[in-house]
Formats: sequence, C-alpha cells, structure tokens
Amino acid sequence: MEPRKTTGQRSPQQLLRDTISQYAEGDLSISFSGAEDVILIDMVAQMGLTVDIFTLDTGRLHPETYEFIEQVRSHYGFSIDLLMPTPSDVAKLVKEKGLYSFYKDGHGECCSIRKIEPLKTKLESLDAWITGQRKDQSVTRTNLTQVQEDKAFSTENHKITKYNPLADWSLSQVWQYIRENNVPYNKLHDNGYVSIGCEPCTRPITPNQHERAGRWWWEEQTQRECGLHAQNVIKIVS
Repeated sequence: MEPRKTTGQRSPQQLLRDTISQYAEGDLSISFSGAEDVILIDMVAQMGLTVDIFTLDTGRLHPETYEFIEQVRSHYGFSIDLLMPTPSDVAKLVKEKGLYSFYKDGHGECCSIRKIEPLKTKLESLDAWITGQRKDQSVTRTNLTQVQEDKAFSTENHKITKYNPLADWSLSQVWQYIRENNVPYNKLHDNGYVSIGCEPCTRPITPNQHERAGRWWWEEQTQRECGLHAQNVIKIVS
C-alpha cells in the first residue's frame, strides 16, 4: 500500500490516527522497545484505537527490560508479540565465536541474528511499521522524516513504509510526556541508562554525554545502528 500523500508536519497523534485508519488490521504494527515507543502506545490507547505491537526479544535483554515489557502489557491491556531469533543460528554463533564476539568483531553479526532476521521475517507480513525514532537521538538520524520508505527492508515486490511520529521531538519532550501522563518506563532509566538495548551492549552515561553514548561505545559513532534502521547509517568515504 502506498503511504497517503500529505504536506507539512502532523502532530504525533494525528499521524498515528491517520496511519492506523489507512491500513487493514494485521498490515501495520508498532515496534516497541524504549520510552518513545511506549508514548506511541499511550497515545493510541488515549485515542481509543488499537494496533498490533511487537518487540524483539534477543535473549540478552536486562531483567528490568523484561519486567518493563510485562508492565506495558498489563497497563494498556494490549497484546505484545515477542520476536525471537532462530535458536540454531544463535547456537552456531556462540559455539564458533563465544558469547561476546561483538566486542572484537563489531555488533553487526550478533545483531543480524538476534534482531534483523526476526524483524525481517515480521516485516514480510506487514505493509508498514511505526517507530519511536527521533532526529536528535544520533548523528545517524539527523535526516529522519515522519514518513519514509523503509529502504532497508523493502523489496522490488513489497514496499514497506516506516512512520516516525516523534521524529521532531526532543528527549526533554519525551520525558515531559511520560511524567505528565504517568506512562510506564524502564526502571534502568533511573540508574543512568538513557538508550537501552541488550545488556552487554548498553551502559549508563554521564550527564554530559550524548544519550546514545552508552550503546556500542567501542565503535565509531556513525555506525551505531543495530540494523533495524540500517538506512540511517552514514557511509564513511576514505
């Protein structure tokens, strides 16, 4: 399905309403993992709408993240589809390279198995997905728009549209909304974590660091995307 043509920016709520009304049930889903994504779920609930929701269970998330998933499920009464990697692929990687190969080889191979392949399989059944990406999250996201063709996962015969309702929001706006609307959040945020991924690849940051400085900190910052949003990665020309 082609995305509806519009001019100008829409509020996150308006974009969500327009998008959900545009797609048939089962053709659209929210990708949920972080604070921004729960805001989208909260907005959908407040408008009395429903939409499919999925999250990636890599098998290496923090215990607090699993608790957070259940908290969101219980709070809103929405089902959440947990996407998991193929066990044989994980077993092969761990057998050949151990549990922490990403510190030496980069995170690409592990993320591909644990995140990208499950997401790719999911998107094969969807026409569009909704994310909580923001422009100011990373140098890789500065050109983010509210509506974009997902060039990383689209094929010649299956175009996928990605919606980013919070593209123009700041981190302070995110937390203002969370506090004012009593939105559930991952308790790791209370311990210095801002951007949260898998446990071995996430660490707390100091007040003066960028919010994604705690993700894959051993790698060059223009490459710090796990592949879910691979079209954001900046190519380095030598």
